[in-house]
Parts: sequence; C-alpha cells; structure tokens
Amino acid sequence: MASQISKKRKFVADGVFRAELNEFFTRELAEEGYSGCDVRVTHARTEIIIRATHTQEVLGEKGRRIRELTALVQKRFKFTENSLELYAEKVQYRGLSAVAQCESLRYKLLGGLAVRRACYGVLRFVMESGAKGCEVVVSGKLRAARAKSMKFTDGFMVHSGQPARDFVDYAVRHVLLKQGVLGIKVKIMKGWDPEGQLGPRKPLPDSVQILDPPIDKIVAEPTSDHRDQPAVVAPPATEEPVYQAEPAFEQTQDFQEQPAF
Repeated sequence: MASQISKKRKFVADGVFRAELNEFFTRELAEEGYSGCDVRVTHARTEIIIRATHTQEVLGEKGRRIRELTALVQKRFKFTENSLELYAEKVQYRGLSAVAQCESLRYKLLGGLAVRRACYGVLRFVMESGAKGCEVVVSGKLRAARAKSMKFTDGFMVHSGQPARDFVDYAVRHVLLKQGVLGIKVKIMKGWDPEGQLGPRKPLPDSVQILDPPIDKIVAEPTSDHRDQPAVVAPPATEEPVYQAEPAFEQTQDFQEQPAF
C-alpha cells in the first residue's frame, strides 16, 4: 500500500528533487553549455528535458552519454525501470540565456582572457541578440592582491517588483583561479514578445503604446452635376394678324372752322 503524503511534503520533495537535479547537470554538463532543465511528470513516466547549447555533446556518440545520465538519475532517485526519459533540447537564443553567457564568460576567464575584454564581449553579444539590457559583475582578486568588483552595464534594467522576476534572467557562477575565486553575475533584461519566444508575452506595466490616429472618412459635400440637357425643339410660332393702323380722324363738314365774330 502506497503511503500518502501531505501536499506540503509533496511540494518540498519536488523542490528538492529539481534543485539536486539542476546542481548535478550544472556540474556534469558545464562544458556542453547547460542552461536549465524541465521536468514533466505523467502517469506513465517522468520526462526530463535538458536545455543546452551543444546538444550533440549531451547525447554523445550514438546516444551513449544520454543513456549514462539516465541510468545515474534513475539509480539516485530510485525510479523504476523504463519510467524515466531524458531528452536534449537546443537553446534557440543563447544570447538571451544568462546561464549560457555566464558559462561562456567563465571559460573565457579560465582561458586567460582579460576581464574587461571578456565582459565587453558578452555585453555586445547579448545586446545584439535582442535584449533590452544587460549587467555583468565580476568580483574577486582581478589584478592586485586587493579584491574588488567591476560592473559592466548596457541598456535598460529593472531591479524590483514582479517585472524583475518576469523579464530578468539571472545566473551566478564561480571561477577557480590561481590567485583565488572570482564570482560572476549576469543579468539579462528581455523585451516584450507577443509570441513568447524572445521574452514574456505580457508587456511591462508602465509601458505606454501610442496608437496611430484613426483615419476619418471625409464626407463629401453635396454637389450638383451640370450635364448637357438635350435641346428642346420649340413648336412653330402661330402667325398673328398684323395690326393695321386706324385711318386718321377727318373732320366732317359740320365742324369746319367758323369765322370768329
């Protein structure tokens, strides 16, 4: 009979499992550009997706490396036979992954590259990949015996509130050098992407989007069309009798001028 555990213990157990799994992959797959993992649990099996920049090296020759990792995880966490599957997924935009850039900077410093040149190279690559901002901090004995910190920033960065959790990718790594330990912190501020590939789907709460003014339909004023009317044929005029002048008044004999007396 399977023992029932409370929801609190279940969440704690899942968190411990993911944390230990992430730490194991971070140490084992550092050179392969490990950037994180996702765990999908179904009723039949448990699937673990490993995100890395060099997936071919994670798989190994004919899948030998991935089978070894599967056997190690299965034995450590006591999974039953054929109940665990490991997959490798390539990081599409490694310029927006803080873990990938932190590991890249770590190997540059281990190779003897100057701190300033290595950090500026990471900044330039991140900003060219489409990030809104980037911050790189290197702490420790850089040149002299006195430890100090060097900070390199570019672009726009959010430091507080929920947007800092949604938009900022953060990673920390340590470099073991001859003079001591160097600490590396990388922050990458992602932009808003409606498709959800280059950043969160929802925009920043204080972002204002100015829309183009709507195009009003111009109502034409009423006009009259002057078209050529067909010529109207006037009816023939009727002939009227010509007015004849009356004959001049003629005085009769009775009214002839009489001599004055």
